Amino acid sequence: MTHNMKLHSSPFEKIKSGEKTIELRLYDEKRRQIKVGDKIIFTNTTTGETLNTTVAKLHRFDDFEELYKSLPLLQCGYTPEDIDKAKPSDMEQYYSLEEQKKYGVIGIELCVP
Repeated sequence: MTHNMKLHSSPFEKIKSGEKTIELRLYDEKRRQIKVGDKIIFTNTTTGETLNTTVAKLHRFDDFEELYKSLPLLQCGYTPEDIDKAKPSDMEQYYSLEEQKKYGVIGIELCVP
């Protein structure tokens, strides 16, 4: 199955370069359809460029606090310069605590061909 998702330029470029291999999302109805081996086509919201990826692994958690304790944050888009400031509340700009509690969260581990 093929899924389509949008990304801002910075995370898009990090996935494209291989620097970011885990995309963090809410585990809502749309993301519950994703299975290992599926394709995800990411579209850069600024340029319209697309990037084809394959789902290698799924990491399911109740909230970002649990996810941040378990996954390597450098693979989730943080850099060595900002890793010390990384905190689960960073994701609240995208997903409210209520949404996290309702759906849970997922780290989608990707392969870029």
